Amino acid sequence: MAAALYVYYRVQDNILPIRQQIASLMAEIEKTTGIKGRLLQRRDDAQTWMEVYEPVADADALQQVLQDALATRPLLAALARHEEWFVPLG
Repeated sequence: MAAALYVYYRVQDNILPIRQQIASLMAEIEKTTGIKGRLLQRRDDAQTWMEVYEPVADADALQQVLQDALATRPLLAALARHEEWFVPLG
């Protein structure tokens, strides 16, 4: 069953460099896994951002790719990133 990964966090400073690192992170994830991520911001709080990855057939593989990619992106790695996984109702 395919899942969806939602990763949310708050940005304060260095917004342009963080956005550039997110763009390169998402490009790497798409190249490696075929999953095209989306970047959203909260409607009422422009400093709360969310990455969305779906559909995810292999959650362990995506988490490994994310972990490896974050190791080379210090601005993203320093954020308090919160992951939430969702699956369709059965």
